[in-house]
Formats: sequence, structure tokens, C-alpha cells
Amino acid sequence: MSRLRVQYNSEIKKSLKDKFSFENIHQIPKLEKIIVNCVTRDAVSNGKMVESIVEDLSSITGQKPVIARAKKSIASFKVRQGQALGASVTLRGNRMYEFLDRLINLSLPRVKDFRGLSPKGFDGKGNYTMGVKEQIIFPEINYDKIDKIRGMGITFVTTAKTNEQGRELLKAFGMPFREK
Repeated sequence: MSRLRVQYNSEIKKSLKDKFSFENIHQIPKLEKIIVNCVTRDAVSNGKMVESIVEDLSSITGQKPVIARAKKSIASFKVRQGQALGASVTLRGNRMYEFLDRLINLSLPRVKDFRGLSPKGFDGKGNYTMGVKEQIIFPEINYDKIDKIRGMGITFVTTAKTNEQGRELLKAFGMPFREK
């Protein structure tokens, strides 16, 4: 079992229950899944780009990504229906906690001029989305083998009902939010 899962069960649950005075243990917010996705405009002109995205995502997350395809054709963007545009991975369980641990303790400190995550990434229901400008902040990526520096979106889906509950949950895991 991962370190963060043990920490959640032993410490974080108790502190959230006391802070928000939940009566039922099932009301306590928990992390449901983490979605890591990368979609690029360059995939329209270069079909090999999606293969490198899939390779990067699978090495970062340790799971095989699903290829994201265009739902309909848009002539002005030169996109055809069914064309591969990127890839995404949904992490749950131990893989999710391991990824979160690596993200907080290894990858985010490697970001240049990092001053904390923006607190504005919440959606109103306790879920948080952040963007990463470069995939090279992850130690699993071999710098010599990348063809292009790409960003990616990371979404943390929680069972929290409000942004405040979601923020407290992620803060308890050690997410470095900056003060407004």
C-alpha cells in the first residue's frame, strides 16, 4: 500500500472530519481518480506525434494511455473525424497515490521558478485541474529521447462537495498551493 494512502486513512480522514464536523465517515472527501491528458495541435500534421505522447504518458504514469480522437471533422482546423489528437490516462487506487506522491515530492520541485499552484483551478465541486508546461519535470522522462517539449493537464477528481473541502483534502496530501 502506498505511503499517501496510509497517511489518508490514518491522519487526513480524522483531521477533515474534525475540521468540517462531518457526522458520517462517508461524507469525508476522498481522492477518486487522477486524469492525465495531453492533446496537441501538431498531431494534425504529424501522425507520429501521438505515438510519442503515448510513450511519454505511459512512462510517467505506468499505465497504457487511451488515444483521444476527433469527434467530428473541422475543415478550418484541417481535422478529420476519428483522427488521433492526443492521449489520456485515468489513474485509480495505488497507482493514483503513487503518481500523486511523485508529482508532489519529485516533479513539482523541479519546475523552474515554482511559487506554488494556483488556487483558482477548482471547478466549484471540489475537483482541481492544473497544467504542466513541460513533460520533462517528471524524472521518468529521458531528456535525450524527447522530440518536442509538450504540456499536459492533470485533473484531481474528489468526492468533495465544495472547493474548500477539495482544497483542504489536497493540502493535507501536501499539494503546494500558493496564497491568493
